[in-house]
Amino acid sequence: MAFTISLYAALIIFALGLIYKIGTWFTRKTTPSSQDMTTTQRLTAGIKGMILTIFSKRILTVISVFILDGIFQRKVFRENRFRWLIHILLYGGFMLLVLMHALDNFITQAINPDYASTLNPFMFLRDLFGALAIIGIVLALYRRFIMKAPRLTTTPMDTYAIVIVAVIMLSGIVLEGVKITSYSRYQQMVEDYAGLEEGEEDYQALTAFWVKEFHTVAPPMEEPASPELIEAGRELHEMSCMACHSKPQWAFTGYLISRAVSPVALPIDRAGIPTLLWYIHVLACFVGLAYLPFSKFIHVITTPLSLVVNSVMDATSDPATIATRQALELDACMHCGTCTNRCSVGVIYEHIGNPAILPSEKLAALKGYIRGEALDEETLQRIGEGAYLCTNCHRCTDVCPAGINLEELWFTMRERLMEQAGPTPMVLSPLSFFRGLNQERLSEEAYTQPLTQTRAALTASYPLLTTTGEPVALTGEKGLSIPLHRSDPQPSYSVCFECQTCTNVCPVVASYDNPQEVLGMLPHQIMHAASLGIRDLALGSMMLWDCVTCYQCQEHCPQGVKVTEVLYELKNLAIKNRAKA
Repeated sequence: MAFTISLYAALIIFALGLIYKIGTWFTRKTTPSSQDMTTTQRLTAGIKGMILTIFSKRILTVISVFILDGIFQRKVFRENRFRWLIHILLYGGFMLLVLMHALDNFITQAINPDYASTLNPFMFLRDLFGALAIIGIVLALYRRFIMKAPRLTTTPMDTYAIVIVAVIMLSGIVLEGVKITSYSRYQQMVEDYAGLEEGEEDYQALTAFWVKEFHTVAPPMEEPASPELIEAGRELHEMSCMACHSKPQWAFTGYLISRAVSPVALPIDRAGIPTLLWYIHVLACFVGLAYLPFSKFIHVITTPLSLVVNSVMDATSDPATIATRQALELDACMHCGTCTNRCSVGVIYEHIGNPAILPSEKLAALKGYIRGEALDEETLQRIGEGAYLCTNCHRCTDVCPAGINLEELWFTMRERLMEQAGPTPMVLSPLSFFRGLNQERLSEEAYTQPLTQTRAALTASYPLLTTTGEPVALTGEKGLSIPLHRSDPQPSYSVCFECQTCTNVCPVVASYDNPQEVLGMLPHQIMHAASLGIRDLALGSMMLWDCVTCYQCQEHCPQGVKVTEVLYELKNLAIKNRAKA
């Protein structure tokens, strides 16, 4: 009764948790455009997308990706074969054990009506799958704690995942071993399946046979078992339902345990250890099942979904579906660290000590942020640092074994952070260029708001140009010096002769009919102001904050002026001076 209640409780918690998790995919606001979307719109778009995919050629892509990437882990194999081996052993062994053993009443018996857990090949396969999972656990511990893969961090959730799987597997193997030797278990089998009619003599014969052939540990007999008695026991065994039991040697992992505990098998049996192990094993399974939707184990479901969804979606997909996909991707991350190992700025972690710059840790922080958790200012600053240091190199997205479009998530996160944490560092980062390339994906208000805020914060101390191009409120401060390389005796902007090539190739300038009215000083004018040492003009132009760091100006300059780098350092100088103000 207690077993049934526990099972139903675990199943109910699992079902409710899974329903809640799926609900979050259609409700959480991830992209800027999703802020005004309703759950109904996103649910409708998702159903429509699934139907269109099922009844199109893309269904072949879905099947192919599910098999090659979801089941056989093709992406992991290409990236690291040792990690692939760990994952296949752990994931493959555990899932096969769940399907064949834990769900035997629903799956194995449906395939083979003659199924019995004590018969081969099922008994052997059960131990084989369990052994594979145990080997996977050992290799995972070796990689994480002995090899200490670079930049690989261990969270409490990672530890829980390893511990709960280890408890389930080890308790099952030890339980199997003590059941092989258990005399009380043997007595129960005799009562249920032997159907003995001759009383004590038949019982002694059958017991002698099981002690010899099945390694049951029974109390010593008054006289040693003779070959005739054992043979009589064999006949009784073969005539009864107890014959539906393969030799224990086929359960090789449990058999090894049985040989080890054999000398103390009777005290173990009398102490009720087999029953205790059964409760530990079953409760561990129930706890793992109930907690699955709330732990990293959810990736068993979400990772294949993420791989499949990303295989048939791109930037032109319905924005509502993209928002749902991103919410799904947050749960698909398995914290494997592949993205972190390939991150182009990951080497900085050893110097600044902020784990939020590592993609796998940044994604974990993003989960909490999207869930609406209250984050203090220091946490937001750490996340912001990880956001604006990203170079948008796409490496993390290329290697993610869950198929997560990480670059898209970083873009989303940075837009959300700029709404709350302030945009000042963002416009000094590679994000400015990437954001400019993706301007059409944002509303005009969303795109200009952080730029306007940054200008107000950083240029308030400097005069800007009027609409006529005339400078106002000049202090006349001279002597500006911004050496790009300390070994250079002279800044590169000093050789600028205002040919206007940098201005003519600038995509920002080309975006406006009257660029000087919007931007203030243009690139060539800023270089000239810097060479004249007019600090107010050089630091006060809107062009500094609209620059997308595309390097077109610098690449085309006939004088080799490092235009983009000059603009970059002018922005840094403006921030430095603003911080002192």
